[in-house]
Amino acid sequence: MSDRSDMEVIASLVPVGSRVLDLGCGDGALLDHLRTHRQCRGFGVEIDDAKVAACVRRDVKVLQLNLEEGLALFEDRSFDVVLQLDTLQHLRNTEKMLQETARVGRIGIVGFPNFAHWPNRLRVVSGRMPVTRALPYEWYDTPNIRVGTYADFEVLARKNGLSILDSFGMHQGKVVRGWPNLMASVAVFKFERA
Repeated sequence: MSDRSDMEVIASLVPVGSRVLDLGCGDGALLDHLRTHRQCRGFGVEIDDAKVAACVRRDVKVLQLNLEEGLALFEDRSFDVVLQLDTLQHLRNTEKMLQETARVGRIGIVGFPNFAHWPNRLRVVSGRMPVTRALPYEWYDTPNIRVGTYADFEVLARKNGLSILDSFGMHQGKVVRGWPNLMASVAVFKFERA
């Protein structure tokens, strides 16, 4: 989600003036963009030392935390929006972090590589794991500990009592609303607790 057009699409989902928590905020580029263009304020959470330093250089407020330990330091509904972009697939307890996202934020926005994108399916049928822009690693060196699909997230959201406010796919910076489970390399969902 580091592409400029991807950032613009995600930013458009965040209401102007929101208090935002960005889980796995990377170098803070999105939070900086939201602060500058959408008058948002908030924090990033990041574990990587170099990325935390990059946030500090951008003057983005960042907490260095391991998301696997949860979000206990935040009260219920402390944020208007909680972002989890390119984060869920790296976590051991994805469902728990999704529940925590819904607990601390009024709205949650997640984005993750869609393993069901048609080129990925073809690669698996040919006997190999996919390597794409959205899934840029070989099977043996990937930081992803799980893969998911657009359709899988819909099921997980229902199971956890989440109401999907908007959902779409993205591919090469463009929004994909038609057949996103097949046609999009990235799945994006905006949700709230039902």
